[in-house]
Amino acid sequence: MEKHNFKKKYGQNFLNNEAVLDNIVELFDVDSDDKIIEVGPGAGALTKRLVHKGCSVTAFEIDESLKKFLDKINSDNLNVIYCDFLKINLNEYFSKKDKLFFVANIPYYITTPIITKFIDDDIIPNLMILMVQKEVGERLSAIPGTSDYAAITVILNYYFDINYEFTVDRKDFYPVPNVDSAIISLRKKENIISVKDISKFKKLVNDAFKQKRKNLRNNLKGYDLDIISKILYEYGFNLNNRAEDLGYEVFVHIVNSL
Repeated sequence: MEKHNFKKKYGQNFLNNEAVLDNIVELFDVDSDDKIIEVGPGAGALTKRLVHKGCSVTAFEIDESLKKFLDKINSDNLNVIYCDFLKINLNEYFSKKDKLFFVANIPYYITTPIITKFIDDDIIPNLMILMVQKEVGERLSAIPGTSDYAAITVILNYYFDINYEFTVDRKDFYPVPNVDSAIISLRKKENIISVKDISKFKKLVNDAFKQKRKNLRNNLKGYDLDIISKILYEYGFNLNNRAEDLGYEVFVHIVNSL
């Protein structure tokens, strides 16, 4: 590969294992009218494979010095936009009617901002495939009652069915990072439970996890605990439980009742 000055500020670690790249692409089942969004295409190792899926691919890359690599991908299906993905308005590029598929190899510090950007812009992809640090993958795909289960897990579970697909060894990247990575999938739920106020739902969840080792009685003492207690009882819980014990649907029921 032509020489590239890897930029630490962008968390650049390029995946160079052909088998892993193929396994990622196999997770996409797309039609010609669908649209793939890739953030951080790097030198285009995955992008080259995505354009062969037969649908349009829009890649967002913040580092313009990578243009020399991405320009070599000769495909009418590909549109590369050089900008900071977090600063765009998704509604200017995509419609809520579009069937979207999203893929990204992203550093830890922008994992949550990128996911929540789709939620905030109300453009929810049908499928998101994320390559993240292994511990982040374990947190985002955690189930209730486990120590990795967190506020972001609950909020994402409202929109998506999340699955830990497979681990990627740190040696499969260049430069070699300090940790292993994980591929996780987030599939949009077919039937999303209606919540009256999504901002209040997010606040309730974040408050419930504010001090993770404390119980709901302590973390939610600013709320109507009588109402919360009644709802918890319906699910077999009480105010002595911690937030990590509750599935997302319990939080939805609570916030809709308050």
